[in-house]
Amino acid sequence: MANLKKLLAMFSLVMLLLQLRVHGVSVCYISGFLHGKSGDCNRDHGSVCCKDGHRYPQFRCSPPVSADTPAILNLNSFAQGGDGGAKSFCDNRFHKDTELVVALSTGWLRLDGKRRCNKMICINGNGRAVLAKVVDECESVYGCDAEHNFEPPCPYNDVDASPAVWKALGLNEEIGVFKITSYDV
Repeated sequence: MANLKKLLAMFSLVMLLLQLRVHGVSVCYISGFLHGKSGDCNRDHGSVCCKDGHRYPQFRCSPPVSADTPAILNLNSFAQGGDGGAKSFCDNRFHKDTELVVALSTGWLRLDGKRRCNKMICINGNGRAVLAKVVDECESVYGCDAEHNFEPPCPYNDVDASPAVWKALGLNEEIGVFKITSYDV
C-alpha cells in the first residue's frame, strides 16, 4: 500500500509538471530536503512513515488553483487518536470522521498570502463533487517527527480528506490515494 502511494504521488508530480510546462504556468520546485527520522508512526489509512536517513522533498509553494488543477486526495482521520495526529491547525480541535473536512498542503493553505482556513472547497473525483471545509494543513516543509506522526512532508498538491469526504465521493477507503481536482467555493 505504501509503495502504491509513493508511486501514485510520483506519477502525479510528473504529470503535473508536464501539464504546467505545456500551459506556461509557474511551477512549484522542490525547496529543500528533509533528512528522515523514524519513530512511532500510526499506520492507519496506509500512512507512509519516515525512514532514518532517507531524503524527503520539501515544498514551500503549490501551483495556482483553478477548476482543473490536479491534486492527490489522501485518506486521513482528523479524530482524536486518528492518523492526523494533533488538533487541526485552523481551529485547534479534532473532527469526527463523519465531518466533511480536509487539510491542504502548505502552499495551498496559504495561497497568495491568504489563509484558506475555514473556507469551503469543492472536490471533484470519481464522477462526483463534494464541498468540504479546510481545517488543517498537510505540512509540506516539516515532518518525520512526533508532531507530524513521523510521516514525511506532504507533496505540494495534497488534499487530505476525512472518511466522510471519501464516502461522499463514493471511494473505497482501502485505496487510500485518489487523483482529484479541487477549487475554492
